[in-house]
Amino acid sequence: MSDERRPFGIWTAAALVVGSMIGAGIFVLPGQLAPFGWTGLAAWIAAGLGAMAIAMVIADLTRAMPQEPGLIAICGEVLGPMPGVLLGWSYWVSLWCATAVVATTAASYLSTLWTPLGTTPLRLAMGGVVIVSLLTLLNLRGARAAGRFQIVTTLLKLIPLAAVVAILASLLFEGGGEFTEHAHQPFAPASLTPALTLAFFAILSFETASMVTERVQDPARNVVRATLIGLAATTLLYIVVCMGIVLALPAEELAASPAPLSLFVERFWGSGAGVFIALLTAVSGIGYVNSAVLLQGELPLTAVRGGMMPAWAAPTNRHDVAVRPMVLGSVLSAVLMVGGATGVGAHLLDFMLRLTTAAAIWIYIGVALSALMLRRSHVWAAISILFSLWVLYGAGIEAGGLGIVLILLGLPLYYATRRFSSAAVSG
Repeated sequence: MSDERRPFGIWTAAALVVGSMIGAGIFVLPGQLAPFGWTGLAAWIAAGLGAMAIAMVIADLTRAMPQEPGLIAICGEVLGPMPGVLLGWSYWVSLWCATAVVATTAASYLSTLWTPLGTTPLRLAMGGVVIVSLLTLLNLRGARAAGRFQIVTTLLKLIPLAAVVAILASLLFEGGGEFTEHAHQPFAPASLTPALTLAFFAILSFETASMVTERVQDPARNVVRATLIGLAATTLLYIVVCMGIVLALPAEELAASPAPLSLFVERFWGSGAGVFIALLTAVSGIGYVNSAVLLQGELPLTAVRGGMMPAWAAPTNRHDVAVRPMVLGSVLSAVLMVGGATGVGAHLLDFMLRLTTAAAIWIYIGVALSALMLRRSHVWAAISILFSLWVLYGAGIEAGGLGIVLILLGLPLYYATRRFSSAAVSG
């Protein structure tokens, strides 16, 4: 395959993993985990180990089948076209649903620089629509342009986290008194499962490089390295940043703050630094949206090239971009943002968001089942399934049921593409 079709080297692939993982989640998670106290640390460790088990399975499958265009195609090859299409469908829907939320969050942070943007929910939604539209236009120029942008945004989004690490290091150097002056909840086994669910959702998207295998040079080597290195580094950074903030500030104050990182930086470096961190948080969200828009086109394309869907489902432009599914996903994101802001689609938005949280888990279960079918990574695959079911249990029966509903909604797509494909062949 030509270099034009494989523009991602190891560092671009790693930036895609890190950039996808570091979305808006880590910038609000210290407030969400603050009430859990030391149980939050146990949740981070459990989430990181569970994600690493899944990553080991993904790495093994990628090494075994580097010729496949992506992880969905691998699942389709092993489990069959129907499971592959259903898993790809649920993941594709979760992308544009999450994009709607993250783009709106990014616009909200940008309103700290331009106040009129945040005066009404509709203005925030339109700001999110502009962000998604511009990034869709960028991605339509090809994976190389999107990859370069991802490197830049990944480097910028690391600055707020680096600022927190620097503050934490200075506090430790001065004696670390701030970490002991506030009371925090002790470890409570009964609280571990809900805390795990929160922590794991911040780690989601570590599989991004494996979703675009055909875009990565030497995928058997670089996809594996990018996934494992990106996951390990980001999870370690999350633990340091989140637990450092939780221990250094009162739990009640953190839990009430919509922007705990900005609150933390402002507390020790002043209000100007807090505003700067808010701006970079918006950049973080924009970086996530960029990777999600890329995947909106890549997932259906890998399904086509993996033989699970007909070519008409994802035709490409001269930059080898699947325009139709990418633009459709962005349009649906815009509909969710505007509908949610005007009240017309508020219930729909809430429904789709809950589907989003459960949908990604089934991808990991599908990956583990594929490994077991191939009789590879037995132990890691078994751990992955048990861990994924644990997370689903923590999300609640409703979320798990909604995830199944989401997958089943892909059945009409599967039968429609199959029928039209059969008609084309017979014709």
